[in-house]
Amino acid sequence: MRLSGVEIRWVEMPLKSPFRTSFGTQTTRQLLLLRAVSDEAEGWGECVAMADPVYSSEYLEGCADVLRRFLVPSLGGEVDGVAVAGRLAKWRGHRMAKGALEMAVLDAELRARGVSFGRELGATRDRVPCGVSVGIMDSVPELLDAVGGYLDEGYVRIKLKIEPGWDVEPVRAVRERFGDDVLLQVDANTAYTLGDARHLARLDPFDLLLIEQPLDEEEVLAHAELAKVVRTPICLDESITSAKSAADAIRLGACQIVNIKPGRVGGYLEARRIHDVCAAGGIAVWCGGMLETGIGRAANVALAALPGCTLPGDTSASDRYYAMDVTEPFVLDDGHLPVPAGPGLGVTPLPDALDAVTVKTEWIAL
Repeated sequence: MRLSGVEIRWVEMPLKSPFRTSFGTQTTRQLLLLRAVSDEAEGWGECVAMADPVYSSEYLEGCADVLRRFLVPSLGGEVDGVAVAGRLAKWRGHRMAKGALEMAVLDAELRARGVSFGRELGATRDRVPCGVSVGIMDSVPELLDAVGGYLDEGYVRIKLKIEPGWDVEPVRAVRERFGDDVLLQVDANTAYTLGDARHLARLDPFDLLLIEQPLDEEEVLAHAELAKVVRTPICLDESITSAKSAADAIRLGACQIVNIKPGRVGGYLEARRIHDVCAAGGIAVWCGGMLETGIGRAANVALAALPGCTLPGDTSASDRYYAMDVTEPFVLDDGHLPVPAGPGLGVTPLPDALDAVTVKTEWIAL
């Protein structure tokens, strides 16, 4: 197909409650939505970069700049979803921006072909089990109330954000209140060092599914050393940026589990390659989340339906973060979300809802 252009849309989505992690507190999710217009169909993509470069080196305005100046202009002529990564390869880095653009082009292509995202990726289920990520709270009682509420809603797995000073005691409190049958894991977002290994080993008695990205993203060898000290399985997130980095981490013994975030690795096609590499190496994977709108959530649910995604992902319902989504909301049903079966992503933005959260738009013609 041939693109006539791409629209960049700046969106601000108010969160239902503040979401605190080891690198800061969010009250509003700022993000970019892309609309790729072709001669056959339109497709949507979502750029998950944060407003500031705290999760990764990418940030919202930087993504808009590279899309405008380099990435979108590279897609002139005939193009399809598979071809996007090759067209953009000469531009170094910027995986979140590249992933959003590939997603939009792939969505347009699949809508034109009448094929769903799940079918294209290789999904084997029509619904997926859902976990929920619980931010750092001001007190343990506040945390217990939040966890109890999510369990009452039906979430099948709880993830606690942790940082130095908020780790062992919150985990202990959740275990004591809700018991050993609750699937429980923790996420450090790089907040620790290898010198904290003995302290992190104090989490071992709580039978956690995993500890996610305890050390800096570049400290892959240090994660391998940490794995010799702690019994809790190590899961890598920020360290995994490609299928190659996943293969290297597995070979080094740096992880037993991998969190796949499509935006972080440059798109859903690379995410599928990581899934395949991990499956070949006997490494469990699950689909992470970046507080996506319904557009990104639809694609994440499709990825989470791949056979190697054996752990519940951070594919929470729309109302976990937002009072109003930009698509029809994803609603939890017995702890699961349905995999959209319609062409492409299987969802489209609701015009009024989208306009209500749009700050500005920019059209890049090809």
